[in-house]
Amino acid sequence: MTQHLAAPSTGTSDDAAGHRTGWWQDAVIYQVYPRSFADGDGDGMGDLAGVRGRLPYLKDLGVDAVWLSPFYASPQADAGYDVADYRAIDPMFGSLLDADALIRDAHGLGLRIIVDLVPNHSSDQHEWFKRALAEGPGSALRDRYHFRPGKGTSGELPPNDWESIFGGPAWTRTTDPDGTPGEWYLHLFAPEQPDFNWEHPAVADEFRSILRFWLDMGVDGFRVDVAHGLVKAEGLPDLGTHDQLKLLGNDVMPFFDQDGVHEIYRSWRTILDEYPGDRIAVAEAWTPTVERTANYVRPDEMHQAFNFQYLATAWDAAALREVIDTSLDAMRPVGAPTTWVLSNHDVTRHATRFANPAGLGTQIRTPGDRELGLRRARAASLLMLALPGSAYVYQGEELGLPDVTDLPDEARQDPSFFRAEGQDGFRDGCRVPIPWTREGSSYGFGAGGSWLPQPTGWGELSVEAQTGAAGSTLELYRAAIAARRAHPGLGAGAEVRWLDVPEGLLAFARPGFVCTVNTTGAPVRIPVPGTVLLASAPVEADGDTVELPADTTVWWTV
Repeated sequence: MTQHLAAPSTGTSDDAAGHRTGWWQDAVIYQVYPRSFADGDGDGMGDLAGVRGRLPYLKDLGVDAVWLSPFYASPQADAGYDVADYRAIDPMFGSLLDADALIRDAHGLGLRIIVDLVPNHSSDQHEWFKRALAEGPGSALRDRYHFRPGKGTSGELPPNDWESIFGGPAWTRTTDPDGTPGEWYLHLFAPEQPDFNWEHPAVADEFRSILRFWLDMGVDGFRVDVAHGLVKAEGLPDLGTHDQLKLLGNDVMPFFDQDGVHEIYRSWRTILDEYPGDRIAVAEAWTPTVERTANYVRPDEMHQAFNFQYLATAWDAAALREVIDTSLDAMRPVGAPTTWVLSNHDVTRHATRFANPAGLGTQIRTPGDRELGLRRARAASLLMLALPGSAYVYQGEELGLPDVTDLPDEARQDPSFFRAEGQDGFRDGCRVPIPWTREGSSYGFGAGGSWLPQPTGWGELSVEAQTGAAGSTLELYRAAIAARRAHPGLGAGAEVRWLDVPEGLLAFARPGFVCTVNTTGAPVRIPVPGTVLLASAPVEADGDTVELPADTTVWWTV
């Protein structure tokens, strides 16, 4: 078993105000998408050896923890979110020995490791599901998934009207061992991803065992995929409407955010608390409101939940202030840290989102104004890192990478791209392997090219090109994370004090610190709040006033 990282404290405790404390309260957590981070064996696909070799870079960046997207044994129908064996590493990523070495090296550098866990569904190549199909109707293993007879005169219609997030019906009909049409099974995502039935005790038992397997390996926590989806409404009732994807995030659905999920996470919390070193669980929970998201991080459930409402907010001062207030207000009663995130492996990078007009959503097909997008992205990143709570950084955003919006159709691998409806299917654009060097067949990603084509000029955005370069986005992130760690007014907390500024600006104070943000397209002059600590664009105070450039964030010490 891997030796666990020594924690700053012996475990979770309470501060003088009665709030929970722990390393995650103010952590900067870096998401690694393994297939696109670094290729250690030169086959064109990123792997655990590649991640391990780049851990010193992450240490120098200053992050506290690394979250690894799935690396489990998988047919890769959905980039590893279709798991065939939760206790094995897919050969494309390495072996359990590679995982063990990565965890050991990370802990030796003072980095924690969070792994993805996919409990809503398995792969259709999972041993349970394969046996359920092979054994036919009446197999006890079918009860571990959602198998149902179809409607219609001969069962030719799906059991209900639920639609897949990836488009089309959420049901696929099976063929019985004798070759005749059989029952249907539920898959809220791709047909290769059948949903588990969490009402069955064997499912709950299996995942408690999986938790212990990885905790014994030394991981510091789990990011729980589709945490809101495990429990379905009793009877699997019809929704009575089409275009159901448009309803997501607006209301509680019969297949999402059911109250029964919380019993599952309370049982998981007891396991996490048995282990030393503040092991944590992080919810990927798409809910209608931040208040419902807070349900996942009550004191006896998970530790953090992604703040997707913040990610989806436009670059607009009023909208940002509203979502910041709502987020802090929702988390304060449960004593959990608010989290802030701008990009991940499922959405268009924020350097491209902010390069386009507001209102286009989180998957955008056009590059927009690259210069504008980068300027806003840098400002948005400083704002995020100034807010109280924990921040998530998606690989490459510290380089200012845009989405690759012109990938040829024949290169795309996002499964939803190949379906007629559902998600836009352009997630490949944020998954293009990141550049490490100015030159080379894959800009330092690996010796054997890259699984998605990298654009011309990618090398000028590389780690090599930006390291030590004054004003580069990489050096901005390094400086911001270092300042966040050093300044007593930054990091953990639950409060900001808003200051009066002109329309289109944000300004808030924390102890010994002020953050000012200009979200407008023109410079605005304001009184000098203090001494410049860091800025996303050049700024100089002129006597008692300072001109904030357009789309710029400035940190001040006071």
